[in-house]
Amino acid sequence: MLARNGALDGLDRLVHQLAHTAATSAGAVIPADAWRDDDALYVQFDLPGMDRSSIELTTEQNVLTLRAQRPSPVPADARAVLTERPTGPFSRRLSLPDALDTAAAEAAYDNGVLTLRIPLAAHAKPRKITVSGGTPKQLTA
Repeated sequence: MLARNGALDGLDRLVHQLAHTAATSAGAVIPADAWRDDDALYVQFDLPGMDRSSIELTTEQNVLTLRAQRPSPVPADARAVLTERPTGPFSRRLSLPDALDTAAAEAAYDNGVLTLRIPLAAHAKPRKITVSGGTPKQLTA
C-alpha cells in the first residue's frame, strides 16, 4: 500500500498544478478538469470552436504540451463590433509524474472537449507478491 500511495502522490501534485496554472496564467487559459482512478489519469480541456486538425499534443521528458488555434470568425473585410471570445494560438504545459505511461496516452476530441487518458505505468501499479510456504529458504540479495 505504501508504494501505491507514493506513485499516486505525483498525480495529486499534477492536479494541484492544473488548478494553480489556471488561476495564475495571463491571457486566455484553456480550462481543464482532471481526475484519476486506479488505472489512469484523465484530463479534459475545453477547446470550443477549435478545429481538430489545429490541436497538437506532445510529451517530452514528462512534460505534456497542448497547442491549439482558434481562428477569428470575423471576415477580413468586416469591422468587428464586439469581440469577447479569444482567438489565435493557445497553449498549456503540464509536468507529468513518472508514474504515468505517456507512450500509451490516448486523446479524443468531441463537442469542443479534448479528453486525454494517460494510463499508470506498470511500475506504479500495485502488485501482489506471492508468499511461498513450506520449507524455509535462504533469501539472497
